[in-house]
Amino acid sequence: MKWGRAGLPRMCGDGAVSEGLMAVLWLCGPPGVGKTSVGWEIYSRLTRTGMRIGYVDIDQLGICYPERSSDPGRHRMKARNLRAVIAGFQTAGIGCVVVSGVVDPGHGVPVDELPHVVLTVCRLRADRTELRRRFLGRQGQLERVDEVLREAEEMDVSTVAELCVDTTGLSVVGVARQVLARVHGWPVSTGPSRPAVAAPTGSTAGAADGPVLWLTGATGVGKSTAGFAVYQKALRTGQMIGYLDLDQINHRHPAAIDHRVRAESMAAIWRTYRGAGAQGLVVVGPVDDEATVTRYAEALPRATITLCRLHADRDQLIKRIMQRGQGGSWSAPGDSLVGQPPARLLRIADHAVLRAQALERAAIGLRIDTNTRTAEQTADRVLAQSGWLARRG
Repeated sequence: MKWGRAGLPRMCGDGAVSEGLMAVLWLCGPPGVGKTSVGWEIYSRLTRTGMRIGYVDIDQLGICYPERSSDPGRHRMKARNLRAVIAGFQTAGIGCVVVSGVVDPGHGVPVDELPHVVLTVCRLRADRTELRRRFLGRQGQLERVDEVLREAEEMDVSTVAELCVDTTGLSVVGVARQVLARVHGWPVSTGPSRPAVAAPTGSTAGAADGPVLWLTGATGVGKSTAGFAVYQKALRTGQMIGYLDLDQINHRHPAAIDHRVRAESMAAIWRTYRGAGAQGLVVVGPVDDEATVTRYAEALPRATITLCRLHADRDQLIKRIMQRGQGGSWSAPGDSLVGQPPARLLRIADHAVLRAQALERAAIGLRIDTNTRTAEQTADRVLAQSGWLARRG
């Protein structure tokens, strides 16, 4: 093992990790400060160097409501699910991960949930005026501004991060540069970091059983918007429900979709949600063929998976993909369509049409026509045709 100046394992230049350790750079701070944008910028910069690296928005690993009083903010739940995603990254040969997301101002990252991790925490902050402007600019609720400013004040006096970068007056690119300078070339050399910790001796994960509703379909068909609408409708029944976007646990370079790894990560995340009391899981993500479906079923042998395939005709797919390119209605880290030139979007649309036709021929899942429906109407149709709400428990 190689050791850096601080006596911690030193990462190789391509992001590889000595003896199974994973380097994690966690960007934290109050809502609206720019954690996700800066995290994605850092991840993108490092991918351009050829580094084998992953990215996770921690909020994507804790969409399970209502939360339990024993885990306010679901910080422990998110860390446990991050552990599962990191394991998938390691299987794929990824050696370092950028994480963005809120941490508990009083306790920080629950490191006992993250064995074999070398953790560097960097806090982003901004002055009150700028933070207020940013939070509202991302369609934040006016009634939450005071709460966000109080959280920012708590973070300013906390000791949950080794490093702090003031983002006031800086662009996303400027903040990313400051962070990378402060972490001393992470992960090649080591700055102030926390060493890996032993794995927890007990587990509160439940069995990966129970009902799972999976929305799939070609690129641009509306899986995420419709899927989240389904999730919100399910929550209104008063039950605890989890939500997972499979694409959001697969941001890595070199880019690839390994359904075996995804299936294992999905099963682990569902066990965590199930252990917290969740009575159902809504999943969105691509399916290639029947063999892919079988792989996930094998990873979740005790679950009841209901697969719904959203379908749209050629004109609708082209229209939706072009809209996504201009920003669309669904904002998520790493949307590969946003900002692409029209010519590239048209090529992506052509490929999506072919995928939709292939899925149609294979008759994968329960077919849900979305051509003349909004996301809300599609969600209603999914629930009506699948009867999924009646099978929760």
